[in-house]
Amino acid sequence: MIIHKLKIFSQNVHKNSLITNVILETLSHFDIILIQEPPWSEIRKVLNSSNCDGEPLMGTCHHPKWIVFARPPSNSNDSPRVISYINIHLSSL
Repeated sequence: MIIHKLKIFSQNVHKNSLITNVILETLSHFDIILIQEPPWSEIRKVLNSSNCDGEPLMGTCHHPKWIVFARPPSNSNDSPRVISYINIHLSSL
């Protein structure tokens, strides 16, 4: 696959997951989406042997048309400032 032009979209969503989900659903004609101030919250609890209540699994919005790239947080109070979403049609690259 040869790419002549990449279409890139960038948006500050102010930690709003609704806006992020709408962007991911409606802008599939873009190749790369950069989300500034992405939502970052507890997705669910992950059970483990040392904590019966489970450890929080932190993350952001996901969509089957997009591959998510974000730096791993350094601690529980840290979150990425920008998250990159790469269109799945570029996965062969």
